Amino acid sequence: MPKYYDPLTHANCQGQPFAQSYWTSTISLPDALSPPTTPQTFEVAIVGGGFSGLLTAYYLASHYNISCCVLEANQVGFGASGRNAGFVLKGAGRLSYPHIAKKWGMQTCKDIYSEYSNAVSRVASLINQHAIQCDKQQNGYLKVAHNIKAMQNLNEQALFMQKLGDSAQFLTSSQLQNHYMRNVQAYGAMRLTDGFGVNPLKLVLGYREMALNAGVKIYEHSLVQDTKKQNESYTLYINDIPITAKNIIYTGNAYNNKLTHSDINNRYLPILSSIMVTRALTESELAQTGLKTHQVTMDTRTLKYYYRLLPDNRILFGGRGAVFAAQQHDSKYLNGLKKGLAACFPCLKNINHDYYWSGFIAATFDDMPHVYFNQNIGYILGYCGAGVSFSAQAAFRLAQQIAGYQPPNLPMYKTPVPYFPFPQFRRFTQMAYYQYASLLDSIK
Repeated sequence: MPKYYDPLTHANCQGQPFAQSYWTSTISLPDALSPPTTPQTFEVAIVGGGFSGLLTAYYLASHYNISCCVLEANQVGFGASGRNAGFVLKGAGRLSYPHIAKKWGMQTCKDIYSEYSNAVSRVASLINQHAIQCDKQQNGYLKVAHNIKAMQNLNEQALFMQKLGDSAQFLTSSQLQNHYMRNVQAYGAMRLTDGFGVNPLKLVLGYREMALNAGVKIYEHSLVQDTKKQNESYTLYINDIPITAKNIIYTGNAYNNKLTHSDINNRYLPILSSIMVTRALTESELAQTGLKTHQVTMDTRTLKYYYRLLPDNRILFGGRGAVFAAQQHDSKYLNGLKKGLAACFPCLKNINHDYYWSGFIAATFDDMPHVYFNQNIGYILGYCGAGVSFSAQAAFRLAQQIAGYQPPNLPMYKTPVPYFPFPQFRRFTQMAYYQYASLLDSIK
């Protein structure tokens, strides 16, 4: 078994330990659900038990009375759904709204904006409806300009967002310092009123309970070792036990199993993101940082930093991780986060961290997510780091497609994920891009 799982080089993640994250320290994991012991038949087999898989199953069972199972190679919460920063944001992919409007027109931009907005509302509604105790924090998302050009761009973005019907607000540097935080690198910010922070591990375990209560069969430690098409159905083998289904859905995102279906391979780039959580800040440190908010925050760098004050006054601070999984615990990546935190809040230069971990996100070649279903095979792929929110809307739309309903006529629902050209060179291209992006981010 590899010490550090990498989707590009390792066949699967079965048997890998959970990340030693802050989130795992806040909750006891439930006992693992057993793998199948006898042959089973379902209408839909879903491979991957994170946000996407669990919610797709929940909507299939609760809205359409469609029998389905979730096959999780490890345990629910092992992958990105239990490792991320817990940012519920209105967006997905890496395309800005002006870019979307330029590419597909203003009406399509408005419709995509509506889908992303509905995603945030859907997550909030699920939390409220099912009383999920996931440490939901106050609403609000701050996007902080790291240089003068970024400040000008943010001002333009705020005006564009207002055309879409958003109440986006541009904040000057003094407004940001007086009301939200004293980030010494900030030239201003844009604030959106929706978006919020959660404990993502508690959230995904809440989804697990929702799915079980809806009658979904969840199998953990259930690696799909082989898949065969037989007439009008598929047979998936878990420890030589056959699961038969008319439809197969892949929802592992960056943690997809390389052996399950060749159509998913070479359609995404797994990118490591790393997060540290400090000890709790003292009252003096809180005063020096000027932190008056628990709202989620991200800056405008190409290689972004993202952070927020947690309920117990620790700071979560994340950013780019290693290129190769085996290097994720190299001290330079942790030190890079500490340097980034100190650059924003100098008084925290020497603060100790209590937790540090990494996880993969999936980036697509066209920088947007895809929710695709065709000829009894479907997948959700390519959140590009914004999966906590959009997974809810994506799962709802995928369940609609499986049930025979048409989703909105939008690119992310109508087109498959494009393949990466020369996929064997993805890591080397990534390293070159990081060098270029670091240079861009250093320009004032």
